[in-house]
Amino acid sequence: MRLLDHLNRAIVVLSSVALVVASAVLTYSVVLRYFSPQPTDWQDEFSVFLLIGVTFLSAAWVHSQRGHIGIEAVAAILPPSVNRVRLFVVDMLSALFCAFFAWKSWTLLQEAWVEDYYSATSWAPPLWIPYLAMSAGMTLLTVQIVVQAFHKP
Repeated sequence: MRLLDHLNRAIVVLSSVALVVASAVLTYSVVLRYFSPQPTDWQDEFSVFLLIGVTFLSAAWVHSQRGHIGIEAVAAILPPSVNRVRLFVVDMLSALFCAFFAWKSWTLLQEAWVEDYYSATSWAPPLWIPYLAMSAGMTLLTVQIVVQAFHKP
C-alpha cells in the first residue's frame, strides 16, 4: 500500500508538470498564430498526448482520495454496515470495469507497437505513447480500487 501511495504521489507531481507544459504549449501556439503567419502544427496533438497521460495516470491518486464523483445521498440514509457493503460492491464493479478497460488498452498498445502505428498528422508521433499512458493508468486505477476495497481503515 505504501509503495502504491508513493507511486501515485510521484505521478501526480509529474501530471501537474505535464498540465503546466500543455498550457504553456497551447498559449505559445495562440501567441504565435496572432503575431506570425506561420502557425505550428504539432501543439494540439502534443497537448492532447499530455492530457491523456494526466487523465489516465492520475486517476489512481484521485481514487485514493475518494475524489471521483459519487452519490452521497444514498450513503447518508444507509446504516454504516450496509454502506460498507455498498462501497465494497461498487468498488468491485468498478475494479472489474477498469480491469477490462486496462486489458483492452494493453492489447491496443501491443497492436500499435507491433504494427508501428503513427498518428495521421504531419507531426506523426507514434500512437503507442498515449496507449501506454492509458494502459498504465487503468492498471494502476484497478490496483488502487482493489487495495482500497480490501483495506480496513
